[in-house]
Amino acid sequence: MTETATLQQALIRFLDPAGLDRQRQRVCHHLLACRTEAMGGMILQCTDCDHTQPHYFGCRDRHCPQCQGRAMHQWAERQQATLLPVRYYHVVFTLPHCLNGWVQLHPEVIYRLLFQSAWQTLRAFGRNPKRLGGEMGMSAVLHTWGQTLSQHVHLHCLVPGGALGDDGRWRGVRGHYLFPVRALSRHFRGHLVSALRQAANAGELDRVTRPGDVDDQLNALMATEWVVYSKDCLEHTDTVVRYLARYTRRIAISNARILAVDDRQVTLRVKDYRDRDRPKRLVLAGEEFVRRFLLHVLPKGLMRVRHYGFLANRCRRRRLAQIRQALAVIDATADADTAADDSAPTYICPHCRQPTLRVIGTLSPGRSLHGRLDNHRTQRYRT
Repeated sequence: MTETATLQQALIRFLDPAGLDRQRQRVCHHLLACRTEAMGGMILQCTDCDHTQPHYFGCRDRHCPQCQGRAMHQWAERQQATLLPVRYYHVVFTLPHCLNGWVQLHPEVIYRLLFQSAWQTLRAFGRNPKRLGGEMGMSAVLHTWGQTLSQHVHLHCLVPGGALGDDGRWRGVRGHYLFPVRALSRHFRGHLVSALRQAANAGELDRVTRPGDVDDQLNALMATEWVVYSKDCLEHTDTVVRYLARYTRRIAISNARILAVDDRQVTLRVKDYRDRDRPKRLVLAGEEFVRRFLLHVLPKGLMRVRHYGFLANRCRRRRLAQIRQALAVIDATADADTAADDSAPTYICPHCRQPTLRVIGTLSPGRSLHGRLDNHRTQRYRT
């Protein structure tokens, strides 16, 4: 186990591109090329100790564990000004595992209906005059995995605890819970099952071909209890932003959780939720690790982060100004939605540990990584 334990190393050893669809081939090509000579880059030199080193560009693919840290920081900075001085709630809507097969057949349809049903559930509860009687807001991020890289589709939602009434007044949630989770669960179940039935009748689930499977599946779903989780978060602090940003930019597996990669298997660090969240090791065959990772590649163009209600992009600035006025809070960041991080990146010299590396040249993209992948596979099978 002499090579660095990373997702990229696991893909180089165990990925077999044959049989993959175009989107998964595209993602794997990006991840294999990320921060290598295939991407090109810059030549950096330290102005203090004259140390010189190459700096290769990242692929910026949303499935890449090497390219999400900076994106997470930038996203958090943009979202900082959208926070309100109210209590926030973390709500999780989970898709039953028996629908995992449909997710693989029709991911765009299932994910779209999952987002819609979660929002319509919260919106209906917020609009109820016996509860809040106004328009709520929600930021939701799609997750498709569990700790062991199994398929576990769910939405993490951050919800401000209140609603903007038609009279322009803010109506805050009273107490430590948003809405009863049992009632949320049953409303969510009914809405999503109804939406799936309409989609099937419209021919949007045409890859589900077994006779009677749609009706049998939906009838069974209505006979089971669904899982919805709700918990209040901290009030107006930076923790809320970091919390949401972490969920927004998280991917199926990070390099920090990959403990070892050898010629046959991959060792992961997992958290066992059934055993008091204790950290444990999971050993997977290399091909099985790659198979599980590829389950979570999203369709091209699918937005995994969406905002609804008064947080929707089309009305966020105007609605937040109204809410802050109702709460008697001065809005000092009117242009937060269009703010950009224009600061130039700094590079730390590995020798003198000072931010004194400067660009002195460029590196053209090198040869494709397909050759490296084929060579490694040939050597592996020869041994």
